[in-house]
Amino acid sequence: MSGHNKWSKIKHKKAATDAQKSKIFSKHSSLIAMESRKASGDVNSPGLAAAILRAKQDSMPKENIERAIQKGSGSDSASLEEVLYEGYGPAGVAMLITAVTDNSNRTTPEIRNIFSKAGLALGTPGSAAWAFTKTDEGYIPNNPMDISEEDGEKLANLIEKLEDNDDIQDIYTTADQPE
Repeated sequence: MSGHNKWSKIKHKKAATDAQKSKIFSKHSSLIAMESRKASGDVNSPGLAAAILRAKQDSMPKENIERAIQKGSGSDSASLEEVLYEGYGPAGVAMLITAVTDNSNRTTPEIRNIFSKAGLALGTPGSAAWAFTKTDEGYIPNNPMDISEEDGEKLANLIEKLEDNDDIQDIYTTADQPE
């Protein structure tokens, strides 16, 4: 009878990894679609090429990438937009959150709710952007700050809850990252 238990464990483990892959692929798909819309479907444009490269690094299937490119260059692509949210996390850590969404009226309250449940508030545009410098790879903090271990755990929990939202692409903080 041990075979049933082994299969059950394998099945649950596979389901968990498939769910994780699905979440990653959907984030890549929406980013590729948005970049495809910007580039009018030209796969040689730098933004779209970078998005495709990141998707390939996460082993996204070629068919999914092609479908995302076509979705971005099709008629329904106008609904996807990139949004930048700003706020402050535990210990006053500045945060920038980039999202690709088809409905910012849905995404904004979801993010605001995650912040409010953590006892924090989402900032207004420009409230935290001053603490970062934009680069080709994203945003880097101008003055990284050290935070206590307790605040680091709170920040990690907040980031984990934010990453559970399918629309969120990247999260940048001014907290000094331990190596």
